[in-house]
Amino acid sequence: MEILIISGLSGGGKSKAASYLEDMGFYTVDNMPAAMILKFAEFCITSNGRYERVALVYDVRALEPFEELFHVLDLLREMDCKCSLLFLEASCETIIKRFKETRRMHPLMGKAGSIEQAVRQEIELLRVVRDRADIVLNTTTFPIAKLRSELRALFDSAGASRSDLQVNVVSFGFKHGIPIEADLVFDVRFMPNPFYIEELRDKTGMDQEVYDYVMSFQQTKTFLEKLEDMVKYLLPLYSEEGKSMLVIAIGCTGGHHRSVSVARALTAYINTLEGFSATENHRDMTRK
Repeated sequence: MEILIISGLSGGGKSKAASYLEDMGFYTVDNMPAAMILKFAEFCITSNGRYERVALVYDVRALEPFEELFHVLDLLREMDCKCSLLFLEASCETIIKRFKETRRMHPLMGKAGSIEQAVRQEIELLRVVRDRADIVLNTTTFPIAKLRSELRALFDSAGASRSDLQVNVVSFGFKHGIPIEADLVFDVRFMPNPFYIEELRDKTGMDQEVYDYVMSFQQTKTFLEKLEDMVKYLLPLYSEEGKSMLVIAIGCTGGHHRSVSVARALTAYINTLEGFSATENHRDMTRK
């Protein structure tokens, strides 16, 4: 069983770290006192594997001597738990800025005359915890994506090469409106329209005859080559920036033939890219 204790300064990124770890398969609990950590660990051990990876947030809100935490850590290791202490911090100026932006009150504000005094008091209080930490991350210069990638590299080695970016390729008909969730929109109405071929009119891009017809033209092939090249360039950048969902919308007139065919081809291409996968959705394919 793996237990990760997340501690550190208020405003250092503990809540975001817990959210990212939850995405990696950890069961997370915020603001747990030391005595409850031990009880919770005992419960998890007897849960028949239901709670194999646990991340628990512990900080000054526990209102207890930190020696209690250290005692619990020693006991957990004696129980053959894989136990680590992660400490998150940031510069005083950065933390003050974060509290001002979120308009939250620092937990020590009631005992201090200003945010700065509260932050500096907390730094001193948590110094002993920082010294006992297995990993210290300073998030002063971290954008959101950087913290996630650091945590993945540390605690999710099996998925370190996999992107968190979910790609959804949507075909649609312009006469029904552009999908409101679309991030990128491509218009393929310049391609020859199977609607004007009598034997293809009542079929869709999911039918091989229609797909082969759309793909038989040089302008379609050239467009796909350029689109695939653009997507291959963009996906790692979106992932690095921290985007979790990318919707690529492909539109034709009715959303039955050309857009469906191109969406199919693009989805298949994205699924060949290492670290990325895509799903397809044909919004208007069955609409008249």
